[in-house]
Parts: sequence; C-alpha cells; structure tokens
Amino acid sequence: MSLAINGGTPVRTKPFAKWPIFDELEQQTLLNVLNSGKWGGVGGTFNGEEPYIPRFEREFAKYQDANYGVSCVNGTVAITVALQAAGVKPGDEVIVPPYTFIATATAALAFGAIPVFADIEEDTLLIDPDKVEAAITSKTKAIIAVHVAGAPANMTRLLEIARKHNLALIEDAAQAVGAQWEGKGVGAIGDLGTFSFQSSKNLNAGEGGIVLMNEKSLWSAAWSICNVGRIPDGGWYQHEVLGQNYRMTDIQAALLLAQMTRLEEQMQRREANVALLNRLLSGVEGISLLKQDPRITRHANHVYLFKLSPDFAAKANKEEFIRRVNAEGVPVFYGYVPLNRTNAVLSATKDWLGEERVYDCPVCERLCAAEALMLSQNVLLSEEQAMYDIAEALEKVIRSYVE
Repeated sequence: MSLAINGGTPVRTKPFAKWPIFDELEQQTLLNVLNSGKWGGVGGTFNGEEPYIPRFEREFAKYQDANYGVSCVNGTVAITVALQAAGVKPGDEVIVPPYTFIATATAALAFGAIPVFADIEEDTLLIDPDKVEAAITSKTKAIIAVHVAGAPANMTRLLEIARKHNLALIEDAAQAVGAQWEGKGVGAIGDLGTFSFQSSKNLNAGEGGIVLMNEKSLWSAAWSICNVGRIPDGGWYQHEVLGQNYRMTDIQAALLLAQMTRLEEQMQRREANVALLNRLLSGVEGISLLKQDPRITRHANHVYLFKLSPDFAAKANKEEFIRRVNAEGVPVFYGYVPLNRTNAVLSATKDWLGEERVYDCPVCERLCAAEALMLSQNVLLSEEQAMYDIAEALEKVIRSYVE
C-alpha cells in the first residue's frame, strides 16, 4: 500500500472533532455579562446578583476537591502566584521536570526563582520522585509536580519527599482538569495547585487560570498577589504586600461556568476513545504505550501521549515518521522538547545566577529526540471510527519501514 506522502490515498480525509464546542448557553451567558456592565474582576454585585468570578472559583475548587480558589489571567501566572504564595523567593531553587511546557520553568524565572531539573520516568514521562529527592539542596524551597497529558504524577511519593524536606509541593495541573489520584482531585493534594484555561485546554475560556489550595492563609496570600497587594476585607488603597493585577474577567468566568456543564460528557468521550485506542495500539509492533499507575483513579486525557518502541525508533527518524503519519490525515505531533536544553530557560537562569547551569536529563532527552509522540485533545473527542483510522495510519506507516 503506497504511503500518502508518496502519492497514495490517505487513511483519513474526514476532519477530527472541532474545538471549542459551544452553543446558545455560552452565547446567553456572555450576553448576561455584557448587559450587567460588570465585566471586570474587582468584586461587588449588579442588581443584587453575584458576579461570575466568585461563583466559578467556588464551583471549580469544589469540582477538584479543594477548599479555595483564586482565579487569574492564565496558567503561567497561576504557577508564579502559587510559588510566591508558598513563600518562594528570588534565588530559591524549584525542582521541575524537563518534559513539560516551558511555562513550568519560566513561571519561576519570572521573579528570580531558579528551576532545577529532575529527569522523568521512562514508562510514564512524569517526573521521577527518586530524581527529585536527589536534586534537593539547601536552596530548594519547592517541587512542581506536572500532571503531563492529564496523568497525575506520583503524588504519594512526592508528598512524602516534600514533607520530609519541608518543601512546598505545587501541582501544575494545566492539562489535568478532572483528574484524580487515589480518588482525590488533583490540584487539591499538594500545597497549591494550578490550572490553565487557555484555548487548547479541556476547559477553555481562550485564556485564564486558577490557583487552588486548602489552607485559608495560602488563599489570602494568593488573593493579595493577584489583587495588587490588597488584602481581603481591606481598603481599596490598602496595599500590604507586593502584588500585581492578575485578575480574570467576569467574561472568562462566565464562559468557564458554561463550559463546565459539558465537562463530564467530554471526559467520558475521551476515556472511551483512549481505551479503544489503547486496545488497538497495544499489539502494534513499533508502538509502546505508557504505563498508568493504578493509583490514578481518573486520567484527564488532555492529549494522547505514546512512544515509538526503542527498536523501531532506532531505525525511524522521528520527524520523518511524523511527516508520513500526518500525510495519512492523522495529526500526530512532536511533543515537548527538553527544557533543560532550551535556550530561553538556560539564558534566563544564567542572567539570574551570573553563571551557566547544565542539567543532564538523559531519559527526557532521548524520548524527546526519538520516541515520544502526541495526539491533540480534540482528536480524542472525535467519533469512534477516528480511533480506528489513527491505528490504521500508524500501522501503515510502520509497515513502510520494513517493506
């Protein structure tokens, strides 16, 4: 069978599911905000009705099993706010995985905290707790556990390490809305948890973020940082700490509340499609599926993350493999690059420290270069046939390397 890249017929010509998904509910909710004249996020009521922001903060915190939530402009700022609320200062070290979006590292660098990279696990691509503990120094003040692709990191072990060394544990749950570890929502397990509502995320308002916590003192600290240093119940011009205007708008909060009504159905669709895709790919020579810890009681399935097997990857250039699969109508993409080798992170770290720091993360570097692949989240909302097409396209391309 001729590959599409060589002029053959593509496996799939039908588009995958569109994103975002919306209807009259979002339209009416946005009209409610427009007509209220209460578009910003500075409190108050309109005609005796509570704005959408505090309602969203409560509902989302409850959904993730947290006591409190502080909304903000985006997920990157949410990480910065969480670190600062936890007491991390410029010059302190924060342990992060190298396999994640760049914001996990730059959110620390934004105020002079230094990211220290701990390598990932081979079979999950999540941060390796043993490497985390080995990276702790006298300057370490926090660990950021990233729930990559919607799979919770090993929160039990990371909590043990954090408590043993008196460190803050921050959950970067940008991709993990709805995910659970041992029956508890992520973002409410560590000291603080952060989420993103950027356009590609499973819960989408174009942009936006939130910081979750269980301790009221952390809520107060995060609230002040996001509200220009004001304090809860303080005066309008009473600024007690250094903060910024990181507030979400009521327009975003309204969209998010409407989108939350769709979340459970979409999670179930993703779960069903991932289960089918796993079954279809489990016997495909050349493909390796990721291991899922049984303590993950719900995976958010933000993206579908899988690997080329080491033997196949040794003979198939990853970028060429992607081009061949894309030509078959399946939008497989490269995935992350190692943050420990990313110029923006290295140069910013050097600027703060006055010296270059190099971290070797051989597992991450090898998987990024040769094995790790992703399918975007809208693919997982497509019809069942789409999963068969994905599997067929991957098998077709793999066969092309041996025929």
